[in-house]
Amino acid sequence: MANISIPLLGLVDAALLGHLDSPKHLAAVAVGGAVLSFLYWGFSFLRMGTTGEVARATGAKDESRALLALARASLIALAIAGLLLIFQGPLLTLGFEIMGTGPEILETAKNYASLRLLSAPAVLLTYTALGWFIGHQDTRWPMRILIITNLINIALDALFILGLGLASSGAAIATVIAEYVGLFVAVFGFKKHRASFFSAALWVKLRVLAPYVDLIRSNINLFFRTLTLLFAFAFFTAAGENLGPDVVAANAVMMQFLLFAAFAMDGFAYAAEGLAGEALGGGDLQRFFKVSRRCALWTMVSAFVISALILLSKPWLFPLLTSLPEVLAIMNAHGLWLVVLPLIAAPSYLLDGLFIGAGATRTMMLSMVFSALAIYLPCWYATTGLENQGLWLSFAAFNASRGVTLALSFAYFTRQNRWRQGHPGPTA
Repeated sequence: MANISIPLLGLVDAALLGHLDSPKHLAAVAVGGAVLSFLYWGFSFLRMGTTGEVARATGAKDESRALLALARASLIALAIAGLLLIFQGPLLTLGFEIMGTGPEILETAKNYASLRLLSAPAVLLTYTALGWFIGHQDTRWPMRILIITNLINIALDALFILGLGLASSGAAIATVIAEYVGLFVAVFGFKKHRASFFSAALWVKLRVLAPYVDLIRSNINLFFRTLTLLFAFAFFTAAGENLGPDVVAANAVMMQFLLFAAFAMDGFAYAAEGLAGEALGGGDLQRFFKVSRRCALWTMVSAFVISALILLSKPWLFPLLTSLPEVLAIMNAHGLWLVVLPLIAAPSYLLDGLFIGAGATRTMMLSMVFSALAIYLPCWYATTGLENQGLWLSFAAFNASRGVTLALSFAYFTRQNRWRQGHPGPTA
């Protein structure tokens, strides 16, 4: 439920911006959002790494290790946020150059991204908080954090975009305010652990530098895995931009449907992270496989339900999201991809969760890099004559490759008895 609220926000953004006079604002938010994804989601290892480590510590009945994981990840998050704010100028310039952003939307996209970067500390600290809660299998607080954040964002979007006419700048300001509110909710949810978190004994251990090096080293695979995934999404946006602003706008709206599917199925992947990590941390391999089977079942059920919902809702939902005839025509011509892609991508979401819980992040990174470089890009190059249809085909092949390579790796780990039991984690 919490995850579904995230893409619903994107759909609201698309609906509000998609009914303005020009597709420029919707395209600018799509391109600016892709650049921000590199700067924010590139550090999502703060969430994933914290989840896996906290889950394994919980399985080993070592709560002090779990608190140290959160504290260290939070300090790293603040340091990264500071660097993003200091170097935002050259980072954004480089990002938009890589995206090949056209002059008609460049200034609008830059303004949107600059405003959004003001929330960097809130975003990255919230990543670590979500990792803590999910690692403890407490998904109520992540639900509260994300739903409250997104409800506030939606309300402020309506005020700033429609009421005050601020267009894409209004969307950015609304998001910044909402993300700081989300961080406040996360801190409130942590209140019963606050005394232990700020104990003198814990902060003495935080002064030792060696564990930070271990933490960064253990998460470097997640970092490069996430960067590769973000490259895939950014490349999708950039390749669409070469086909015109109408295609960028249509793909941006359609991508919100896929994000809806991805975040919904990721709910079960998050469950797999916490449950699998706890099982392996406690040395219970039988329970690990039971968790794998149960999460696989519900991930596939959710994929079929979501595909059916998209298929049934396309005829009336597309016109609701945009009144621009050129954009609507492109969406109708490519709508079938939205039906099949959740089914294609479902295995990769589940397996990501299991490998994160097990701490086997190198396998995830290699799978992602192979799928992007050996499948996605060659497929796109071979189908450039199909224009946007070829772009969607290559994106589908990329997602299929992720699932296949991770499934083969899962089978190999099982045959070789390589699932780690009681992963030691960084030195306490």
